[in-house]
Amino acid sequence: MIQSISILNVATFHPTIVTTLDDLRQLNYIFGSNGTGKTTISRVIADTAYSTTCHCTWQNGQPLEAVVLNRDFIERNFDQMRGVFTLGEKEKDTEDKIMAAKKAKEAEQEKLNTLGRTLGGNDGTGGKKGELTQLESNARDRFWVPVERIKKEKKLAVALTGVLSDKEKCKQKVLHEAEHNDSMVKELADLEKRAETIFGEAPTKQSPHPMITNSAIVIHESNPILKKKVIGKEDVDIAAMIKKLENSDWVRRGLPYYEQNDQKCPFCQQSTTEQFTQNLRDYFDEAFENDTNAIDEVISEYAKNAGVIQTALASIIAAPGKFMDVEKLKAKKTAIDQLIATNTLRLENKKKEPSQAVTLDSLTTLLADIETVIEESNAEVAKYNKTVDNLAAEKKALTAEVWRYVLNELEVDLKQYQQNKNAIEKAVKSIETNMMEVENRIAEKTKEIANLEKQTTSIQPTINAINQTLRRFGFDSFRIADAGDGKHYTLVRADGSDAKKTLSEGEKTFVVFLYFYHLIKGSLTETGLTEDRIVVFDDPVSSLDSDVLFIVSSLIREVCERCRSGGKHIKQVFVFTHNVYFHKEVTYDSKRDPTKCRNDESFWIVRKGSSHSQCDRHQRNPIKTSYQLLWSEVHEAEKAVLTGEFVSPQIENTLRRILEHYFTILGSVDYKSVCDKFDGKDKVTCNSLFSWVNAGSHSALDDAYITPSEAMVKNALRVFKEIFEKSGNPGHYEMMNPTPPIAAVTS
Repeated sequence: MIQSISILNVATFHPTIVTTLDDLRQLNYIFGSNGTGKTTISRVIADTAYSTTCHCTWQNGQPLEAVVLNRDFIERNFDQMRGVFTLGEKEKDTEDKIMAAKKAKEAEQEKLNTLGRTLGGNDGTGGKKGELTQLESNARDRFWVPVERIKKEKKLAVALTGVLSDKEKCKQKVLHEAEHNDSMVKELADLEKRAETIFGEAPTKQSPHPMITNSAIVIHESNPILKKKVIGKEDVDIAAMIKKLENSDWVRRGLPYYEQNDQKCPFCQQSTTEQFTQNLRDYFDEAFENDTNAIDEVISEYAKNAGVIQTALASIIAAPGKFMDVEKLKAKKTAIDQLIATNTLRLENKKKEPSQAVTLDSLTTLLADIETVIEESNAEVAKYNKTVDNLAAEKKALTAEVWRYVLNELEVDLKQYQQNKNAIEKAVKSIETNMMEVENRIAEKTKEIANLEKQTTSIQPTINAINQTLRRFGFDSFRIADAGDGKHYTLVRADGSDAKKTLSEGEKTFVVFLYFYHLIKGSLTETGLTEDRIVVFDDPVSSLDSDVLFIVSSLIREVCERCRSGGKHIKQVFVFTHNVYFHKEVTYDSKRDPTKCRNDESFWIVRKGSSHSQCDRHQRNPIKTSYQLLWSEVHEAEKAVLTGEFVSPQIENTLRRILEHYFTILGSVDYKSVCDKFDGKDKVTCNSLFSWVNAGSHSALDDAYITPSEAMVKNALRVFKEIFEKSGNPGHYEMMNPTPPIAAVTS
């Protein structure tokens, strides 16, 4: 059955504070006005998926089928009532077999529950699992002791990095080392001495410098174009003169001026012939242009290759590392920069005077020297990094030896822990195996019961029972009948016509109640008749007259007694209502001590404050009469004003109802004469309180809803008391409200 219900952030319940109905019993009676949240609670019971923020806690963690009569059930089932299957009256032998199988199933279920409690206790955290949890907790604390001592002494703390602030990680590390650590046990003093060096300030590896190759730039030094005298075409008329004068470069530089000067000699300003102009153009032919382009390409590639070398050297000098002879490298760079500058100038001259041969100073020796400097540095880096690598290995070895020291300290504890853990895990495995076997036997019994039920169930007994009840209480203008498919019911008149659309609300409610009443004794399918279930009645008496209300109360009381006596199938009952008379009828028990409830029942009142609902448990039946209930609200309001808590905004309506009931029905006092005994604002308040009496109990004031201020509440409560005093009825006030904190209210 359900042990507790938790509700959060749904309908009228608080969005952040959980409302809980706990320690629930077999019979649970929940009283509350309309709109306070009763149906929400019934929906949480009916559907586990109703809200992700609400849930039910079940005994032994085993949910039962919940059969719930609420507005949802009525709307869902009235138009098309599915047939309720029950065992036929003549199937006694089969029923006995079913009950025998059910008892065997229940016995197996009890075995399963016992095994479950042995495995996990009553709440899943005890039993063998609890022992295992406690064992792990104790291990965490014990394994932490030597680690914490080393942590405080600090000398070897580096070896324990990663577990110094987490006991669980420490435990896991101890267990891992116990399985994999094969180091020799060393003395603590030896470990600490080695730690001074190995765990000191850690060196970091150095990166080697990239080598600078000389092949690309050196190749340019032997380029044949540098030695070649680049001159024009020799079979042109003018070539002999240019060759004799060796002024090819001079002519080439003057050619652009000649073109700009309208083909006049830029020196003597004499006009020339067209043939002369063509000779000049023919002299500097395509071969000449190709050689010139080759010179340009050498200049460009030399500059690019030189730039790569100079940039690489600059990068090394900017970050030389620990082992680079940076001064030597700087000197080499200065020398190579000078050679590159000289060679660059010579190449530019070659471009200006391509007929002149040039020779570049070789960079080979300098580049080889630089390569040697870098190689020497990188050799030192490699040697140093090897040392660093060895240090890391030493650290690893020392760390393992520190953990071996810890394991040696925990030798006895580890042995005991492993023995206990093996024993518990063996027991857990055995229990789980037994549980699986029991579950298989339960499944077999469930299948056996289903097969027996399929052979003997029918929807006809329910038809006969409901019609008999309808006739007994005067509902003879319609009846329930088989819809023709053997699986559904329909409502028909005496002439066979459909009766569903012409039933009154009271008739509709009563029919659905009877349907529900028989459903909790049967099943909507041919199987499942004997499955355990809980039953929920959510305000089942709406629209019923007093006679029908009485029979509904009697039938529900019968269901409660069946549950209480351990009868078939029904393991728990919830009854929700806002009707005081119905509540008194359904909870009537001549054997109950009026000062307290029975051990198998609980009483609750659901109230709605300013915006959220709350559920209060009572140690005895809190509902006596509606008149007494109204007075209890007055008493609660007075206490709330005294403590500064919230007062229901309907308190003034409560005061009006009391005055109507007492003065109109019991007292027969002229309310106008009572109001005349007040002056000023108090008279206005008095008139307001008596307005209910004047308007009648069925006026719009039934739904009056005003949010009063604290001053209005205090004043209304004070005037309410004085009405009884001024009308000569103080005794009734004292009787109904014996110890009101009225002094605080009137202060």
